[in-house]
Amino acid sequence: MKIGIIGCGLVGATAAYALVMRGIGREIVLVDKNTVRAQAEADDLLHAVPFAHPLRVSAGDYPDLAGCRLVIIAAGVSQQPGETRLQLLERNAAVFRAVIPAVLTHAPDAVLVVATNPVDVMTHLAARYASEYGVPSSRVIGSGTTLDTARFRALLGRYLQVDPPHVHGYVIGEHGDTEVLTWSLVTVGGMPLEEFCERRHAAPPGPDVRGTIDEQVRRAAYHIIAGKGSTYYGIGSALARIVDVILRDQQAILTVCTPLPEAAGVPDVTVALPHLVGGDGVLATFPPPLNADEQAALVVSAQTVRAAILKL
Repeated sequence: MKIGIIGCGLVGATAAYALVMRGIGREIVLVDKNTVRAQAEADDLLHAVPFAHPLRVSAGDYPDLAGCRLVIIAAGVSQQPGETRLQLLERNAAVFRAVIPAVLTHAPDAVLVVATNPVDVMTHLAARYASEYGVPSSRVIGSGTTLDTARFRALLGRYLQVDPPHVHGYVIGEHGDTEVLTWSLVTVGGMPLEEFCERRHAAPPGPDVRGTIDEQVRRAAYHIIAGKGSTYYGIGSALARIVDVILRDQQAILTVCTPLPEAAGVPDVTVALPHLVGGDGVLATFPPPLNADEQAALVVSAQTVRAAILKL
């Protein structure tokens, strides 16, 4: 299957590398306004193919997206140190005004996977432009809090000394400062967190531990950007996972984001919730049963994103 990637910066290139390493798809086409950069990335990735899986990698332009089953949108300017995701809005909105129509002109049947920050707002905007081409919002998916959920599971697994795939807990809402860690829903090996800790004869994570994990999840991007300028390994891997689910029609539950008529009582908003994802994009949405504090936090998160959307 053919995959397009728009934007060959660190996120787009790392997503392509993750796809190559996992053998996802059959052909990858890289498109960037910096054509020299796109060609260089394509060449470098092609040289990794003999060590991974057989697939084609090339650089091209929008017409070369014809036949793509899925297109990752990673175009835009990157987050600067001290800059919030929402402050990126005006700078990246202008990019999407050109990119989305160009993609759908040549790949009208593609599922769009948006990675550009602020991803909730940019996904909402992408869906608006895509609707002009008859593309339903269910086929426009943002990476949402897929990475944040992975961070939550990884950090909690490290604390509990359990392999993270056996730790289940979602981060929902905005991919950013107001995101919500759903501690009340955490299970380990199918058991509620408290029961697991009891069986392990260990104290469950108290307020201090929860606060530390919350900070490390919520502020992860800021700490990484301060240290090395950008985040890309985590999000590149998250994008590869989303692409794999769609191309293989796995019908997995992921905390991606897609435009919703209503979320937490907030109308016409795009925030991350557990969604059933398959070959046609988002198939169903499952608002989780939150406790009162988490529900209130989700309302604030949805209102924050809605306020940013209204600026458009």
